[in-house]
Amino acid sequence: MLYDEARLDHHARLRVVATSTVRHAVTCGRRLVLLNRHAVSARRGLILSGPAGTGKTIAITQLGRAHELLDRARHPGRADRIPVVYITVPPAATPRMIAAEFARFLGLPVTRSANITDITEAVVGVCTDTRTGLVLVDELHNISLTSRSGAEVADTLKYFSERIPATFVYAGIDIERSNLLSGTRGAQIAGRFTLLPTRPFPYGEEWTGLVATLEQHLLLHDHRPGTLVSLDRHLHHRTGGMIGALSHQIRGAAVDAILTGTEKITKDGLDAIPLDHAAQSSARTGPSGDRR
Repeated sequence: MLYDEARLDHHARLRVVATSTVRHAVTCGRRLVLLNRHAVSARRGLILSGPAGTGKTIAITQLGRAHELLDRARHPGRADRIPVVYITVPPAATPRMIAAEFARFLGLPVTRSANITDITEAVVGVCTDTRTGLVLVDELHNISLTSRSGAEVADTLKYFSERIPATFVYAGIDIERSNLLSGTRGAQIAGRFTLLPTRPFPYGEEWTGLVATLEQHLLLHDHRPGTLVSLDRHLHHRTGGMIGALSHQIRGAAVDAILTGTEKITKDGLDAIPLDHAAQSSARTGPSGDRR
């Protein structure tokens, strides 16, 4: 039972595949960190934007992981450093909520009586003292500049980026189509941030490589190597090229294979895993939006 539980846990996580999107994000992010190292203000940033399920969160968290590992290697044994901060923008966010998200990540207490100025100063002080070099902000699409609170949240993030000597990396759904890059505030963001688009993967060599890499890390006793690779076109059609849906489908089928005792993944087993609506909609339409 313990052995199977360990295998279930393994497949629930599985390996993060170094896709071209992940590699590009890490390369661009590392470059910006170096270029911003001695900048006093107007530091450059990065925005990952694309449809849901195209690997934005994986890409920025892998960038954060790479930065933290490099920082640990350069400063071994130092427990007084927090090289990376990661927050998500909550729905209907307010400036105080954003400041509180930073504080919670850093382990700072947020009392009801604490105002936004108190929280902000505490966050900036800790990030500066602990040499934070990278700030990751996910779910950026939850900010709308058409509302007063949304505009104030954007201003709060800008203030943090000016006070904390770090590189800021944002991720959100279809940011270039939102109002975040329009108007005076949007122009400031557009003038400082590089937009890195993420898209569904086309069927081809990289897609087959992704499937093969995931298959190599399966821990199933009766699974025949190469089975998933032979189904790569079917997997692409069903997931619409969405890396998130692909990972979910394979991991789900592996979990079912352990729980049922079949110990292998088949086409029927893959098709039994329900996918998210975005992946299914993408699978039903072609590149130009035509029905398949």
